[in-house]
Amino acid sequence: MKLSLSAMRRKLEKIYLGGGEKKLEKQRAKGKMTARERVEYLKDNDSEFLELGAFAAYEMYTEVGGAAAAGVVAGLAHIAGRLCVIIANDASVKAGAWFPMTAKKNLRAQEIAMENHLPIIYLVDSAGVFLPMQNEVFADKEHFGRTFRNNAVMSSKGIPQIAAIMGSCVAGGAYLPIMSDEALIVEGTGSIFLAGPYLVKAAIGEDVDKETLGGAHTQTAISGDVDYKCKDDAECLDTIRDLVSKIGTREKAGFDRIEAKQPQLPNEKIYELFPADRAKPYDTREILNTIVDEGEWTEYKKEYGQTIICAYTRIDGWAVGLVVNNRQVVKTAKKEMQFGGVIYSDSADKAARFIMNCNQKKIPLVFLHDVSGFMVGSRSEHGGIIKDGAKMVSAVSNSTVPKISIVMGNSYGAGNYAMCGKAYDPRFIFSWPSGRIAVMGGKQAAKTLMQIQVGSMKARGQEPTEKEQQELFDKIYAKYESETSPYYAASRLWTDAIIDPKETRNIISRCIEASNNAPVEKFNVGVIQT
Repeated sequence: MKLSLSAMRRKLEKIYLGGGEKKLEKQRAKGKMTARERVEYLKDNDSEFLELGAFAAYEMYTEVGGAAAAGVVAGLAHIAGRLCVIIANDASVKAGAWFPMTAKKNLRAQEIAMENHLPIIYLVDSAGVFLPMQNEVFADKEHFGRTFRNNAVMSSKGIPQIAAIMGSCVAGGAYLPIMSDEALIVEGTGSIFLAGPYLVKAAIGEDVDKETLGGAHTQTAISGDVDYKCKDDAECLDTIRDLVSKIGTREKAGFDRIEAKQPQLPNEKIYELFPADRAKPYDTREILNTIVDEGEWTEYKKEYGQTIICAYTRIDGWAVGLVVNNRQVVKTAKKEMQFGGVIYSDSADKAARFIMNCNQKKIPLVFLHDVSGFMVGSRSEHGGIIKDGAKMVSAVSNSTVPKISIVMGNSYGAGNYAMCGKAYDPRFIFSWPSGRIAVMGGKQAAKTLMQIQVGSMKARGQEPTEKEQQELFDKIYAKYESETSPYYAASRLWTDAIIDPKETRNIISRCIEASNNAPVEKFNVGVIQT
């Protein structure tokens, strides 16, 4: 685990350089802070920035040199004591242009702000859509335009939005700051217009310079589109802090929190307890003892459905409901052996009931994934595994309390769905470096795909040798394994971030703090859950 974390940090160090040192120095030479410097200056000194989507677009867009962090820095931090979402364009990455994953990352950050009723701060410095890929970023529901639709929706919900024009803000992108509640602009470096000087010349034949067209003076003193003019980045960010400091408090969810207790085991112990061999069983409860508050532990139906652990507990003082895949091999009351990491009918039934109870009592849910899927075979089918699995999936789907998912190990097949994978609207979803998300395990998938391809070859009259079959298996397995890596998932924002396992407790606490800002809707039970 420590080696995996070291490799992850090396990757992050490169990502944090954005478009590279030369591009960052070019930003500074213009009198501008870099995107990450802006975020660091803006947040409270004692607030840690919880970055989301740092691996977005990782190893994607290689044909154009890549797009580190999808050209945008996003995450959560306290500003003047208020937890906020921050989105900062990184102009060192292709002038802050929007790639398809840039749009997806911005929409995810806006979704977090909407779901948790958090103020959102936009630090705008972007040349607009990356034109060579405009067909993948412009017109669809989850593309560029959805950003402005979200601006309007958040405004209607009373979620504060503050936008700072700290560089270019061109074409459709100009709507984002103006559709925010308040907008600021930096003199000399900030500009905002629907069409730049070159396009204006081509369209209507007018010769006009950038400052006259949409600089700070024009947009504050003449058009009145922008509310505040600032002399430099520092004054702009100081003004944002001042504006945030005066935001009033609103109704909260009211999740229960008491004084925190330290876990029974030190959080570093998690490295020893979690095995590198993903097929090896381990003591799941010992893992939990590095995360939850000591002594705060009430297990639900402990002797029933033992391949899922359900428990009321506290994490950093917050009351939570845990739904955890148990990787120990267990014997049931019927003297049957159950394999760890597999969801059986009794486990699914137990978890569904527990999820409903947490909704009844307004307790946030934390899902810890290490699941191979649902049990298969005639015995399980005759016992109604599909129906019981559907109950759990339905309970997860209709749950209205915040759901936070951590992919510790495997998250395969329908087990990913039942454990609140990305498709089931977790408020936040993270992965450890050991996390794997796929429809099934690599060896099983590769063997299945190889058998299909070998069958197809035989149908054409070809008879592959054992060596050829092994080579085909190895090729398929290597491709499948690369697509189940935590970096592949994080690059496509199937997860919000890859985290250090020992930070799991702190991150869950931050997520519940964020979630506590939005009142909880009433939970309604569907037919399948009864």
